[in-house]
Amino acid sequence: MIGWYVHHHGWGHVTRMQAIRPHLDDEVTVFSSLPEPESLAPRTTWVQLPSDSDAVVGPDGVRREARELGDVTARGTLHWAPVGHPGHQARLAAIAEWVAIRPISAFVVDVSVEVTMLARLLGVPTISVAQPGDRTDAPHRLGYDLADRILAPWASGTIPAKALVGREDRVRPVGAISRYDGRARTDADDGVHRVLFLGLALDPLRLAQTMELLSADGWAVESAGAGVADRVDDVWPLLCRATVVVSAAGQNSIADLAAADARAVVIAQERPFDEQEDMARVLAAHGLAQTVSADATPAEMVDSIRRAADTAPRWDVWQVAGASARAAATIEELAR
Repeated sequence: MIGWYVHHHGWGHVTRMQAIRPHLDDEVTVFSSLPEPESLAPRTTWVQLPSDSDAVVGPDGVRREARELGDVTARGTLHWAPVGHPGHQARLAAIAEWVAIRPISAFVVDVSVEVTMLARLLGVPTISVAQPGDRTDAPHRLGYDLADRILAPWASGTIPAKALVGREDRVRPVGAISRYDGRARTDADDGVHRVLFLGLALDPLRLAQTMELLSADGWAVESAGAGVADRVDDVWPLLCRATVVVSAAGQNSIADLAAADARAVVIAQERPFDEQEDMARVLAAHGLAQTVSADATPAEMVDSIRRAADTAPRWDVWQVAGASARAAATIEELAR
């Protein structure tokens, strides 16, 4: 059996797990604070963990935020370990109890230094999932030092991951992992210029103004997840028929753009460790997307979209094809 920790910020980590899971033969137990998805692959168990960031009421009856309970970083050694927090204690205990009574052959951690440490202390080989950005701080270095394998979800030579220098013997760059890897394209060759706004890349006001300018210029405008009422479960047909896609610079979004061979405008969002800024710089350096700042005006957005429409990015460098299977092979290499 393989254990798998899924971080609860956003849906990118669980999407990555679901892309890799069909390529694994072993049973998988997923641990996460996220609720169980509506559908899981066969032989997959979901263990929902309690939150470790809720405010708690102490013996004195005072309600305190998790950060107020003590030094949550243990003097900079860890990222998040709130002192005396019942949820934090219960989630680690739940993982430890599961490992103690079930034969876990390997543990994938995406991502948490603390869970990597726990799994390794329990004697379970660990696979840490790397991320872009400046991860050279002490907790990240500790997590990578503890990991038996480091799964890098990007193509070799694309992401300049300084934190992995000196650990190359354990790093496995598998290419960008997309949920649409291997899916046939559904092109719409109707001669219409279409732009797709994917996710929350722009604030509502600038999004509306940009859409208005594009519509006036003859573009057909579509969106998916860019507002409150435009959630789309399957964006693949929209990605394929779009002339240009406007997206944030998250790993999963960019992998999906690569799978669709899309022309794109990418807007890096503010994230810890400058993850998306790092990704945007790499995309620009490889000529894969037009990149604009998070405060770009609607007129600047329209100009970037027009420029993107005239490009022909070579997404093969991103190595999406087969990346999920290569990630599964990395996990099974350790689980044997």
